[in-house]
Amino acid sequence: MSLRTIRSSSTVEEYKDSLKTKAEHLILKEFPEKIVRLNELLETSQFKEKDSSKVHQELNIPVPEPVSLQNCNNEPVSKKRKQDHEDIDGTKVFSIISGTVPCNKYLTDVIKIVKPYIKELIEDANILKMWVSFMIPKIEDGNNFGVSVQEETLEEIQSVESEAATYFDQISRYHATRAKLVSKVAKYPHIDDYRTAIQELDERSHLSLWLIIIEIRNRYCTLHDIVIKNLEKIKRPRSSNAVSLY
Repeated sequence: MSLRTIRSSSTVEEYKDSLKTKAEHLILKEFPEKIVRLNELLETSQFKEKDSSKVHQELNIPVPEPVSLQNCNNEPVSKKRKQDHEDIDGTKVFSIISGTVPCNKYLTDVIKIVKPYIKELIEDANILKMWVSFMIPKIEDGNNFGVSVQEETLEEIQSVESEAATYFDQISRYHATRAKLVSKVAKYPHIDDYRTAIQELDERSHLSLWLIIIEIRNRYCTLHDIVIKNLEKIKRPRSSNAVSLY
């Protein structure tokens, strides 16, 4: 075996040992602290706000003055437009006279708070996943109850990791959906339903962000509970001393 291979093996073992230490520190110390911190966050005004009107934000899109259309024929305006201008619908928007249409500042501030917690949960779940994986012993016949406990714990951790990743998609979908509605308001500024739809979307998204924090808190509680209850089986899935029946 070459010196380089020996050094590589030693480095891998050091990484495994450090990860095991970090994972146990997460479970025993950091998870309870994070649960307390998330409970405190849920009591702040940004997440406890009940007045939905505070989530709303005025759009920077004024309603233009109505334009009178002169129709030289006796045909109704709608029929003439359908015949002569089938490719035109709504108002052509070249620019917003009053400037850009900003994001909802209230919600973007909440998103800035939420996103680091999502990232932390994914990172913590990944560390636990690797830790449990390293604890699984080689495949043998019999005495595999502890291994089944490890596998069930691993499935739960992977479920948490996958679910947390979807929270990022949820946030990006909010911005994309809101942008489409804003473009509709710019194109059809006289239709109030589009403006109301944006307010409804903002309210629903604020509720979703509150639920994300609750789910993150709950997931930390679940992971802490399942690992603490089965810590001995996770660390030592097989008994070193076989118990004789005779």
